[in-house]
Amino acid sequence: MAYVTDPDRRVLVAVDMESYSGRDNVLQHRAQLAFREVMAAACGELGFDRANWLIQQGGDGELAILPPETSERAVVTRLTPVLDRLLREHNRGLSSEARIRLRVGVHEGPVHLDGANGYPGDAVVTVCRLVDSPQLKAALRQFPGAAVALIVSDRLYHDIVRQYQDLRPEHFQQVTARLPEKNFEAAAWIYVPGESVLAIDVRPDLLGSASDQPNDGGGGGGVDRHGRGPHPQPAGGGQVFQDIRSRGIGAFGNGNSISVSGRPEDLDSWGSPR
Repeated sequence: MAYVTDPDRRVLVAVDMESYSGRDNVLQHRAQLAFREVMAAACGELGFDRANWLIQQGGDGELAILPPETSERAVVTRLTPVLDRLLREHNRGLSSEARIRLRVGVHEGPVHLDGANGYPGDAVVTVCRLVDSPQLKAALRQFPGAAVALIVSDRLYHDIVRQYQDLRPEHFQQVTARLPEKNFEAAAWIYVPGESVLAIDVRPDLLGSASDQPNDGGGGGGVDRHGRGPHPQPAGGGQVFQDIRSRGIGAFGNGNSISVSGRPEDLDSWGSPR
């Protein structure tokens, strides 16, 4: 049996494209080219030496193992905002099926660089599971105007985001990334540039449809998290209330009650909030 060499501790970045498989051959070809150009432009702007990234390509994304001198802080806090801006510029004027939106996962840990068929290491498995988690897919889907959604491991959030606050920690939403079919579960944090991720609903019963879905790629109508399609938007400064259940006639009047969460368990037998 061959001797197993010591691993290297590296920063790992996994990137995946939303709704790639739903594109025809021509759009997949264009998306791959645009993805490569946007990633190169982002790295050039940030001073990352992409030529020395160890990249395992996939048609709809990549797994990258970064050089040992790479700044974890820059990768965690600067890469996603730059990608978001560049993708917004790229997507402007494109049809919904041609737009590119990315899920980005960042982790760090020991990885073997001399694997016979890839890069062995639990850190590699973890970052790939994070970027493929239903929780991150749901986050990107719930913000049709966003171009990028980021997920970072719990360790990187506490070591980088909380310590240096280049990105405001309160703009991250803590989740438990779960892939039951892969026997994977891990604490992680999600960030979507320019969006309030505290509005993300990550309840397990609402993630059944969290696989990649086509979207309009722009602002405007939101997405109904219960799978019923787009929901109407308010006109003329009005408000739209969701996930609200009322009890009694005119539930917004005195003497009545509502469950804001929409969960039956939040109401007792008399219809009053617990």
